[in-house]
Amino acid sequence: MKKLSVRNMTISAMFIALGIVLPFFTGQIPQIGNMLLPMHIPVFLCGLICGWRYGLAVGFILPLLRYVMFGMPVIYPTGIAMAFELGTYGLVSGMMYKGSKWRCIVSLYRSIIAAMITGRVVWGIAEIILLGINGNAFTAEMFIAGAFLNAVPGIILQLVVIPAVMLALNKTGLVPFNNVKREGANVNVR
Repeated sequence: MKKLSVRNMTISAMFIALGIVLPFFTGQIPQIGNMLLPMHIPVFLCGLICGWRYGLAVGFILPLLRYVMFGMPVIYPTGIAMAFELGTYGLVSGMMYKGSKWRCIVSLYRSIIAAMITGRVVWGIAEIILLGINGNAFTAEMFIAGAFLNAVPGIILQLVVIPAVMLALNKTGLVPFNNVKREGANVNVR
């Protein structure tokens, strides 16, 4: 039990480091970062590999830590809303993937897509609350633009990169898709 915990904590720390470094590849330009969503990928991977608890923690901590270190993303309202959004990504992707009957590419995509939708809804709710505190409105158009239209390149990137990384880890045996044990029996996964 302790060995698994130390392993997950170490991997989670690596994902935090990745989440801090990846936005530098967008040149710290918020418009490009908002399109490619570089902090999202390590959070999804953490939830899928380490489980929902670690995914939730990494997702929530990452934007706040990045703000403390580099002043980006702006903490209010963006950073706080992102903390809830990314935490939700780690939570939902980890819970759904762990709860899947099979660990395969299909369950991987189900987990990612469900987490994307849920996380964006949580982000919208957080923005409504945070902007409402200052008396500003968060409109449906702002939600659609921020959650979906502007994020299409990042969504596509996530739907390509995350399964590719998981398949590569499957080939190394670190994150197996096949022969998942369920209730004492080996189940061969498609």
